[in-house]
Amino acid sequence: MTPTTTRVAVAQMTPAPGDVARNLARIRTLVELAAADGAELVVLPETATTGYFILDRLAELAEPEDGPTATALAQIAAGAGVHLAVGMALADAGRYHDAQLLWGPDGSRLATYRKAHLFASERAFYTAGDRPVVVETALGRIGLSVCYDLIFPGFVGRLCDLGADLVINSTNWITNDFQRHRWGWSGPTIRALAATRALENGTWLAMADCIGHEAGFDSLGQSCLVAPSGLILASVAEGQGVAVAELDLGGSADLDRWQAIATYRQDRRPDLYRDPT
Repeated sequence: MTPTTTRVAVAQMTPAPGDVARNLARIRTLVELAAADGAELVVLPETATTGYFILDRLAELAEPEDGPTATALAQIAAGAGVHLAVGMALADAGRYHDAQLLWGPDGSRLATYRKAHLFASERAFYTAGDRPVVVETALGRIGLSVCYDLIFPGFVGRLCDLGADLVINSTNWITNDFQRHRWGWSGPTIRALAATRALENGTWLAMADCIGHEAGFDSLGQSCLVAPSGLILASVAEGQGVAVAELDLGGSADLDRWQAIATYRQDRRPDLYRDPT
């Protein structure tokens, strides 16, 4: 095995609700900053092109996977020479999806993933995706996910079963005073969630979150890059910005040594987890 390190970036931003042009300009700036730091893959948040609270405007703001916004994102990827993953609202044959799209450094679309686990009121507007997506790229095998998907260990585990070297998550974790002060749903919790998913699956993980205030909720930020041990390699705690880290997607002696100790996936007992009835 020839060790191969890949520089991956997570970009944290505050989407302007409904202002696609403004959000594309922000995305371009963040991607250019990441590329200047050597990033080969840049991950943006959920619904980064429109903002999250647009369910009553999907007919206006959702677009096809080859529509004008997707075309602009492909041009941003090609202009910076990076792989680019962005969350956006997708219109598809009369249905809407909370989606994550991935482009290559030449601007070609490599994958479209439709969020499988819909949260709360999303279910009344979006159609859930029905398959996990792992795509082979020049960087390695990338497993795609959106926000709430990360809550479900079986789903992330399935991406790893399908061969993902890296799981990426475009998200917008939100909170309010009740969730924050009564139940502790806050930044440290979602960082711990990302670390746990990486640790239990022995996988690299990149989570890109929003930051800011929208429709009475606060986005939590804490975008991060996580090692298979759960170690946070780089993060953006508050504010808009970019975090970059080197991931050993091609393997290394250190990774082999860690995986020889952390045999969590091999030690699973699925026979005990099924309902005996």
